[in-house]
Amino acid sequence: MSPLCESFLREDQLDDMEPFYPLRVFICEACLLVQLVEYVAPEQIFGEYAYFSSYSDSWLGHAEQFAHAMVTRLALGTDSLVVELGSNDGYLLRNFVAAGIQVLGIEPAANVAAAARTAGIATLVRFFDADLGRELADTGHRADLLVANNVLAQVPALNDFLAGAKRLLKPEGLFTIEFPHVLRLLGENQFDTIYHEHFSYFSLLSVRGILARHGLSVVDVDELPTHGGSLRLYVRHSEMGVPAAVSVVEMEERERRARLDSPAGYVDLSPRAETAKRDVLAFLIRAKSEGRSVVGYGAPGKANTFLNYCGIRADLVTYTVDRNPYKHGRFTPGTHIPIYAPDHIRETQPDFVWILPWNLRDEIAYQLEEVRAWGGQLVVAIPRLEVF
Repeated sequence: MSPLCESFLREDQLDDMEPFYPLRVFICEACLLVQLVEYVAPEQIFGEYAYFSSYSDSWLGHAEQFAHAMVTRLALGTDSLVVELGSNDGYLLRNFVAAGIQVLGIEPAANVAAAARTAGIATLVRFFDADLGRELADTGHRADLLVANNVLAQVPALNDFLAGAKRLLKPEGLFTIEFPHVLRLLGENQFDTIYHEHFSYFSLLSVRGILARHGLSVVDVDELPTHGGSLRLYVRHSEMGVPAAVSVVEMEERERRARLDSPAGYVDLSPRAETAKRDVLAFLIRAKSEGRSVVGYGAPGKANTFLNYCGIRADLVTYTVDRNPYKHGRFTPGTHIPIYAPDHIRETQPDFVWILPWNLRDEIAYQLEEVRAWGGQLVVAIPRLEVF
């Protein structure tokens, strides 16, 4: 049972009732889609959203590199249109604007979309679906490049979403999709990436099947280091007849070798999550018994899955910090650990700093180099407990 992972609390809300929902993940035996039950409607999750993409330096670099590559690959110019689905605060589209290319962001969270508009990024505050795809296409807004970075997992009505994408994409256009790879989730015990905001978890095998039903074909695939290991799919209209690259065939073969073509390949995640839970609790209890302090760095959604699963509260992790000012002065959902600005670590000089967004381990470890000056150490818990 877990609360919504991005529902950070104000101090005046700490005595209010918090809703907790079952956090159980299933796999469809027919199509191999890994998925959660939709306990909460997207409107409730994304009406006001706490995640702003621009607070990760490595993610900004990733977006800039992608934009430059697409401008060259597709010969995008002033007459081109780039549309991003789930465009957040404009972190990606601003690179195309700087190149003089027309853009449109579609973002359902009004508070996040406002930041994009302030930065000069044209943004619709809407949930994307088949109706909106048709509406935009009928008014002359068809995309040369359609981008869906880490948004497909957040869509419960996948068929409706992809029907809209099919309509919005120009006949010769390119549709790119990025998502955390379930192969890496299973292989590296990334169970904390499972939370209610993510309705689905994808393999290439499952996504190709979904896309094919909408006349869309995967023509190439890249492996990415982002979010603990992701895939980027390059998708065209099936009627273009573009054959799949060798990379697509090879990735599907890797997934089959890992048994991702059968439900049997997914069953060992739960016991490995239980082991991680025991190891972290043993470490925190030992540190507490020795009078040593442990704090967190970051307050991402994945951290709230981990903290709630383990029942970790402020008696074991005194506080956490985050670069996003929206979270400062708030408390983590369910576990009520206070969140401060990063400078609070320097002010309190804890013995251990637990890097909760483990996928940004190197970036954050560099930012925390000063911790070693007072004898402090860093900790990560995924894929296994490590103190360094």
